[in-house]
Amino acid sequence: MKVKQGRRIILAIFDAHCDVLMKMFIDPDISFLDSDKLHITKRGLLDAGGKVQCFAIYIPEKVHPDMRFQSALAMVDIFHEKILSEPEMKFIRSKADIDNLKEKEIGAMLTLEGCDCIGNDILKLKTLLHLGVSSVGLTWNYANLVADGALETRGSGLTRFGTEVVTLLNEQSIWCDLSHLSEAGFWDTLKRADFPIASHSNANNLCSHPRNLKDSQIKALLQKNGVIGVTFVPQFLSSGYSASIKDILNHIDHICSLGGEKQIGFGSDFDGIEHMVDKLASFNDYHNLINELNRLYSSEFVKGLLFENFTRNFPC
Repeated sequence: MKVKQGRRIILAIFDAHCDVLMKMFIDPDISFLDSDKLHITKRGLLDAGGKVQCFAIYIPEKVHPDMRFQSALAMVDIFHEKILSEPEMKFIRSKADIDNLKEKEIGAMLTLEGCDCIGNDILKLKTLLHLGVSSVGLTWNYANLVADGALETRGSGLTRFGTEVVTLLNEQSIWCDLSHLSEAGFWDTLKRADFPIASHSNANNLCSHPRNLKDSQIKALLQKNGVIGVTFVPQFLSSGYSASIKDILNHIDHICSLGGEKQIGFGSDFDGIEHMVDKLASFNDYHNLINELNRLYSSEFVKGLLFENFTRNFPC
């Protein structure tokens, strides 16, 4: 898909993860239109070619457990009242919704990053799905009642309740996001999930951070028709807190070498990170990455990477 802007034609972008809702939850005065406190704004999406943006419900750890579901509902309200209220923003709940986007419209998807807010209550998850959540990440970095996260020292897998959660996602044709899971949790979930993705994870072979996926995990995810979103978190791209666009390209090349040419996209993690990739400080800077992609790869591959691979994989 291409987006026309006056005489400019820019490529459409599907970005599988950001934390705009978290920032707007913490600071209610932030405007989605053009706030300089956000990496992603409506104007930034319009200017840079954003066509589908996933907005994660992520509950900060400092929120008391008794208030986490209420906080999730507050973020759903922010999504509807402050994101979808912008005339160009359209709610995405199906592939047909993406296909029906008009030239100047931007699709907004609601996702859940971590099931901490549902405790052990499947009705709470059903409620979030009814409200339009289209992708569910089972954990953040630590343990909850569904599974262990990537930084949980215990390193256990999916719980009995977690199996119930994955079954519900299968029944409702919802993406099951494997990013942030422990390795044992990844394997337990991949066996059961019908619609697995990794919205924002990189290759452990190039950067041995616990949040990155090993080659065996990437291959197994690809074999189940999942898509992996290369993320712009510097710590997941190279050692330390600095990274370049070249590092992103290295992870793309590595995942493609494992068979992921048509199952790879981007999940920036904008607004969820403090340290930025050089020349990629916000959504407005996507053009710097795209220029490098166009220089090195075929136009067909670049269009798939930016937009078509995640769109094609949408489960309903």
